[in-house]
Amino acid sequence: MMPTPLPAPDQRRRSVRARNGTSLVPVSDVICQILTGELDAAVVARDEQVIAFLDHRPVFKGHVLVAPTPHVDTLLALPGELMVPLLTMTQRIAAALVAALGAQGTFVAVNNVVSQSIPHLHVHVVPRTKGDGLRGFFWPRTHYAAGEIERYAKQISEALPDASQHPAQITRMEGLDPGRDS
Repeated sequence: MMPTPLPAPDQRRRSVRARNGTSLVPVSDVICQILTGELDAAVVARDEQVIAFLDHRPVFKGHVLVAPTPHVDTLLALPGELMVPLLTMTQRIAAALVAALGAQGTFVAVNNVVSQSIPHLHVHVVPRTKGDGLRGFFWPRTHYAAGEIERYAKQISEALPDASQHPAQITRMEGLDPGRDS
């Protein structure tokens, strides 16, 4: 299954529909708009298949969204040939957040339809530090000060490992209870 090309600008909006088919809220695909240059974003990395940029309303500063460049609505619609590039970029971003921001780890998540605020598949990569206050899935959002988002984007981008020369290092954390220590 091939990904669909970017929709024309006038088709980048879809309506969220109630069970009876009634349109509730117009939803805009801001990722396609970023890809075409219609919207600005603090881009951390981009290649032919994937883009990574800072969330403008981050859970924590440095929160990155990673998305396929061809329009793909949901994880279930993601073609096999985009899975490796999407996860490889996600892995590189996770490593960069540790190196650039001193995070102890990351929270990586995909909302699939429910809670998916943008009708374009994207992966959240959120920098984490033990005791940072993030609990469950109630995520307070923060904002960047003027010029701060660009500084974070540059810092993370410069810390990105080269995927071909620096495969991810996996460290086993012995003795951690995932339910208690996350």
